[in-house]
Amino acid sequence: MPNPRLASRYAKALLDLAKEKNQVAAVFADIQWLQAVCKESREFVNLLRSPIIKADKKKNIIEAITGNHIGAITKGFANLLISKNREAILPEILPAFVAQYKVLNNIHTVKLTTAVPVSDAVKNNIIEQVKKASGQQNIELESTVNPDIIGGFVLEMGDKMVDASISYDLKAIAKQFKNNDFIYKVR
Repeated sequence: MPNPRLASRYAKALLDLAKEKNQVAAVFADIQWLQAVCKESREFVNLLRSPIIKADKKKNIIEAITGNHIGAITKGFANLLISKNREAILPEILPAFVAQYKVLNNIHTVKLTTAVPVSDAVKNNIIEQVKKASGQQNIELESTVNPDIIGGFVLEMGDKMVDASISYDLKAIAKQFKNNDFIYKVR
């Protein structure tokens, strides 16, 4: 069962340990690698959540999977989770760690949704425009493709959103026609 509060506490503990050892960037890279593994491999997540597989087997399997990809701090953290029987929440801890890392380093995430993939030049231009408009220097762009918006783009940063999509415009026009009494009476 998801437990975001517990995941956040473990993420904070790992971040504090990484700060103490001056290994924040290395641990962040490890966490990103583990996130990619969790995203790509459902079997890995099922292994973590399985009550049937014993802790020592899980340690051996995780050691074999991670190999030299993660550092000592992250391996020690994974082993701690297994010894405390909390390895099932590792997939929840990873995004919590990333969020806390971004707060620590003042990194702001901007989400761009377009109907078709956009080039890197367009992405860089959007990042520069967001930097100018927001006054923030550390901007990270997450780009997704959603053909349902038909054209244009949707840009989100924090609690602000710019919806310049064609689907939004079409909905606005449909709403105006629906609320226009003159056109309704002509029928």
